[in-house]
Amino acid sequence: MAQPLDADRLADHLQRAGNRLAPLYTVSGDEPLLVTEAVDALRAAGRGAGYTERLSMVMDARSDWSAVIAATQSVSLFGDRRILELKIPTGKPGKSGADTLARLAEQAEKQADNPDTLILVALPRLDKATRESRWMQALARGGMTVDIANVERGRLPAWVGQRLARQNQRTDNATLQWMADKVEGNLLAAHQEIQKLGLLYPEGQLAPEDVERAVLNVARYDVFGLRDAMLAGDLARTIRMIDGLRAEGEALPLVLWAVGEEIRLLARVAEARSLG
Repeated sequence: MAQPLDADRLADHLQRAGNRLAPLYTVSGDEPLLVTEAVDALRAAGRGAGYTERLSMVMDARSDWSAVIAATQSVSLFGDRRILELKIPTGKPGKSGADTLARLAEQAEKQADNPDTLILVALPRLDKATRESRWMQALARGGMTVDIANVERGRLPAWVGQRLARQNQRTDNATLQWMADKVEGNLLAAHQEIQKLGLLYPEGQLAPEDVERAVLNVARYDVFGLRDAMLAGDLARTIRMIDGLRAEGEALPLVLWAVGEEIRLLARVAEARSLG
């Protein structure tokens, strides 16, 4: 069973693989932008390897999974090889789906040398129980898994800088930090703001005032991020997140619960320390 790939290693893998792709790829993650980009890269590699026909299906526990098996067994009118994309937004295929995925994985393993169908399975981030399920283990054995990590706040300025570099633009570290504050928690909107800079300004160094003039505040926050900022002692970020949660209409009892739980835990720890 091969080790899971991340987004960067997937790009390297596809470059090395050329026309010899694995028969099955399973992509999981909670960042829609990054998952979509990974699937797009796999689809493009598939087309380059001769998989010219594409069939996409969105499935869940209530779906008719027999249609998936039928899709792999039917022959194209023109004899073309095909890409079969299975999107499972809930990450819960149900018993019928689990059996079908395990069967697909077994077929892919047997046809690894020259498969007629390239299978792409897209899932949300998987919990421990799902990772250890029979069907997920079968998918991992039958092909390659791609685990797309979230871009945490600490990595966000570097991520923005890398995206700017792709369009031959750059800016100073303080401006990257400022941009990260404006797009935190909303990676798809961050991508759009970066693309906007590529349309508005020429390649090369971006002036901070130009960036601040162009980039909108598209940050999205949750109560768990507020808790982390508070525990880290980051006063400016904590205040910014409280303002953002208020603007988004987050329920006050939920905010108080998240903050209160941490305060109660810290109080118990302080009490225990004082008692030795």
